[in-house]
Amino acid sequence: MSGETKKAKAKIEATTPVLRVHLWLETDGRMLFGLGRIQLLELVQRLGSLNQAAKALGMSYRAAWGRIKGTEEALGEPLLGKASGRKGYELTPLAERLLKDFALWHQEVEAFALKKARERLPWDVRPFTGDAVAAAGAAVVADEAGVPPES
Repeated sequence: MSGETKKAKAKIEATTPVLRVHLWLETDGRMLFGLGRIQLLELVQRLGSLNQAAKALGMSYRAAWGRIKGTEEALGEPLLGKASGRKGYELTPLAERLLKDFALWHQEVEAFALKKARERLPWDVRPFTGDAVAAAGAAVVADEAGVPPES
């Protein structure tokens, strides 16, 4: 590919809109569950510590605890349990299921939104590909939803 062709392609990609979808659930106007809770739970799962997860996200332990407790109260079930044989926390089966199911739901909604954007809008809208794992999962969901691959 010539240098001029590369520049032209880069300019097109820079001006092609990228679909971004931010989903969350609320109860009584308060956050119940969304990407922030997902990040927090994933870090607790990886680090085994709510304190370390909070620090990694730049929040206080109290703020992280409050968010988890608020969601647990709305659900009526715990998301975290004391880790067996060590200090810290581990995810409950409910939290593990929520991580998986919320991610799949988000990918399905994103695939549907991409399909509709491509049908209705005058741009060649591209999917967001900031996370390789999410992008791979989104491609499977997009394919199942009938979204044609990017050109």
